[in-house]
Amino acid sequence: MSGWNSIPELGALLGEEVRLRGWVDGRRSSGRIGFIQLRESGATVQLVISRKEVDEASWEALQHATQESTVAVTGTASADPRSPGGVEIHVSSLALVHGADGYPITPKEHGTAFLMDHRHLWLRSSRQRAVLRIRSEVCQAIHNFHRERGYYLVDSPILTPAACEGTSTLFETPYFDHGNAYLSQSGQLYLEPAAAALGKVYCFGPTFRAEKSKTRRHLMEFWMVEPEAAFLDFEDFVVYLAERVLEHCADPLRVLERDTSRLEAIRKPFPRLRYAEAIDLLRNQGSEIEFGDDFGAPEETSIAEAFERPVMVTHYPTSLKAFYMEPDPDDPTLALALDVIAPEGYGEIIGGSQRIHDHDLLLSRLKEHDLPIEAFQWYLDIRRYGTFEHSGFGMGVERFVAWMAGVPHLRETIPYPRTMDRIYP
Repeated sequence: MSGWNSIPELGALLGEEVRLRGWVDGRRSSGRIGFIQLRESGATVQLVISRKEVDEASWEALQHATQESTVAVTGTASADPRSPGGVEIHVSSLALVHGADGYPITPKEHGTAFLMDHRHLWLRSSRQRAVLRIRSEVCQAIHNFHRERGYYLVDSPILTPAACEGTSTLFETPYFDHGNAYLSQSGQLYLEPAAAALGKVYCFGPTFRAEKSKTRRHLMEFWMVEPEAAFLDFEDFVVYLAERVLEHCADPLRVLERDTSRLEAIRKPFPRLRYAEAIDLLRNQGSEIEFGDDFGAPEETSIAEAFERPVMVTHYPTSLKAFYMEPDPDDPTLALALDVIAPEGYGEIIGGSQRIHDHDLLLSRLKEHDLPIEAFQWYLDIRRYGTFEHSGFGMGVERFVAWMAGVPHLRETIPYPRTMDRIYP
């Protein structure tokens, strides 16, 4: 037999001889029988090693197979409903490829700071693997959703000459003889010209906000998907992603002990409130918020808890929103903006709007926001040469994954989180 098998395919190989390579997630032995939880391809399988069925070298390898040691094994795949994945391996030979001594993350309790210092190793734990598997499924579903509906993927630049969401949260870097460049806050501005070229488009990549916040909802670097088109359906998108997680991530959700009934309740139509109605709702709950105030985490949580499913809030005051958002023709003090607020305290997961398509109005908004006109001439060109009505939204992947996984902090939803006080490893 040549080649190596992977754990996810073992269910189709019951009764057959298999060969696996992987890492020791855990080990125990008693007398003449030993057990190893082997990790590979993001999954685990139990190895059963009987001293009478293996040679001395294999039994000796078991004794030195400490946590996170690398091993190679040959054995027979057998059904066992008590084991992860319903399969266990009865080992015929075991070899120690590399012994790992003194692995720092042990089954005992560790503090968050310690675990974040060892994030490169913490990723191997069952909880972190489960979250990252959900993230992977969400990212794949994002691409599938848009491709199935005729969208083109367009990559927006990460280095930009100007701000998109306001100048107070920019990371800047010297850019040769051109002065300073900035890490992108959003791919949206560069996506709009592509919409004129290709129709329905989306970008998906890292974005950066130098926001001095230490809350569980904020990261300095995060991934965002941003579609841009004439017509958008927020509800279809959220429901599609949630259904994909439920369908393909049953095992990670089980590991995380996620209450999947909360995810199964994500169904259309979502409740829809105007900003003014949301203010009234909050004040009736005892809040002292005033019209014109922005929503913070407590307000978003209260709004969503009134419905226990995603809520769509529209018609925010223009003073709260970005310069490019189209004003309501019936009341120009309000923006044709829409946010989707997730339940269970996860807050805003989607922010979108109709874009200003009138050249002169956009120019006046740039001036109002004290943004450098010369840096936005290319953006004004879209309104000068064949302007068109269009809309778009952005969804941060980490917030959505945190909601699906039921984890409290965004730092667990990205492999290497960047926060105000952390850039290592």
